[in-house]
Amino acid sequence: TGSDIAVNSFLWRASLDTLSFMPLNQVDPFGGVILSDWHTTPESPNERYKLNVYILTKSLRSDGVKVSVFKQARNASNEWADVSVNRETATQIENSILTRARQMRINYQSQFE
Repeated sequence: TGSDIAVNSFLWRASLDTLSFMPLNQVDPFGGVILSDWHTTPESPNERYKLNVYILTKSLRSDGVKVSVFKQARNASNEWADVSVNRETATQIENSILTRARQMRINYQSQFE
């Protein structure tokens, strides 16, 4: 799409859209890395999440994005402690990114038909 970034622009923009509700700590379009800061919702103030998204290719492919999810919960001492996260959570986020990227590509292509 004429983008100057080193990764697939649809995957990149879809990842930013998908993570738009979280504060971002590091964003590197040339390396394809998006690292969020910790995010807590009002509904669950004793839990927080952090996401790392890696765009791995210049092609829009299902293996072109990798998400790592980190979770912490407050322990009895009111300190944050790591909690395991089901791998399915990362897969669901990857699928959301891929779906959004495909929608963006279709919208882009329809402009030229």
